[in-house]
Amino acid sequence: MQNTRTEVVVVGGGQAGIAMSEHLGQRGISHVVLEKDRIAERWRTGRWDSLVANGPAWHDRFPNREFSGIEPESFAGKDQVAQYFEEYVAQIGAPVRTGVQVNRVTRNQGRPGFTVETSEGSIEASYVVAATGPFQNPVIPQIVPADAPVNQIHSSGYRNPDQLPAGNVLVVGAGSSGVQIADELHRSGRQVHLAVGPHDRPPRRYRGQDFCWWLGVLNKWEMSAPPQGAEHVTIAVSGARGGQTVNFRALGRQGITLVGRASSYRDGVLRFDPDVAQNVARGDANYLSILDEADAYIERNGLDFPQEPEARELGELPACLADPLAELDLAAAGITTVIWATGFSVDYSWLEADTFDERGRPRHQKGVAQEAGVYFLGLPWQSRRGSSFIWGVWHDAQYIADQIGIQRAYAAHQPMTASALSSAASA
Repeated sequence: MQNTRTEVVVVGGGQAGIAMSEHLGQRGISHVVLEKDRIAERWRTGRWDSLVANGPAWHDRFPNREFSGIEPESFAGKDQVAQYFEEYVAQIGAPVRTGVQVNRVTRNQGRPGFTVETSEGSIEASYVVAATGPFQNPVIPQIVPADAPVNQIHSSGYRNPDQLPAGNVLVVGAGSSGVQIADELHRSGRQVHLAVGPHDRPPRRYRGQDFCWWLGVLNKWEMSAPPQGAEHVTIAVSGARGGQTVNFRALGRQGITLVGRASSYRDGVLRFDPDVAQNVARGDANYLSILDEADAYIERNGLDFPQEPEARELGELPACLADPLAELDLAAAGITTVIWATGFSVDYSWLEADTFDERGRPRHQKGVAQEAGVYFLGLPWQSRRGSSFIWGVWHDAQYIADQIGIQRAYAAHQPMTASALSSAASA
């Protein structure tokens, strides 16, 4: 490691780390971004082959660069997103060092700052920004035993239908990842069951505008916390095939069997909570409420937007919702694979700081950790609903850079010596 001292060490070279580097560089704050793999590695190898961004190219980007070769209303593929961040690093001259593993960060004793131990040596830093984001350790609920006679993978390990053994598939989790994977598998000719939990499902487009625009003008991206009781509600939205509104009723009518949340397993039989119809109904209500707010906004502002009454036609309930399954014999249903689209947990085992709760989750206020000198970036709801999105993390990085600047100013202040105080008092 050539440089052994810098003001800020940023851990993580994805969208959060790159945004952090831009704002630190604008303020003239010396720093280094450490990435154990390649720039934006999660976009390259932590996603399925056909993934595209869930927001259009005009929206899901940093303010100072547009996507090249993509129409503004189109959706960038995962490799295009990775290329975008590579180009952005070059544009801002970000000091990113790839292939460097951060093993341990400890606070210095008897002197300011931290020691960052890496695979290429140690770095002394005044401040540390953990920009590794929320998608670190895949979470698979302990429901189906690992030795059960069925292939089990997490959604982060899914690439395409051809990688799976022949047979039908159960996808557990119906957020953006789960619903897109289930739809892709169904279109490939597989019979698919999809376990649906609580969710929001905004319209992909309504009256000529994308949902990202609607959530913006309706001030929903700026919500500072999820509504009470909705902390674990996922969002079902898709940019696949040019962008589609997720409609679980329609998926059921097309042949995907919707079931409730997976609850228990015994002797090859998986049981489900009796909540699938209720979850879909609440998702429908969320969808219609956004249409209502959008209509009111159009009328209030006198906008000449096209009418779209057909958007309110939800369609009939499929049989799987009218008479939902309580349990499923996986072998009898021909299910050979279970895909767990059940999210991730964080892993900050490398960061030794007094700023974590009993479950290892960071304690912070808008990314400012409980322990001075430590900052987090890229977390869901870090400061607002949009915090974990590409554009949202850029604005959170701006705030963190401001906070680091404030702390630098305090640290630079030199108190008056005793003799100076005496002279001032006698003057």
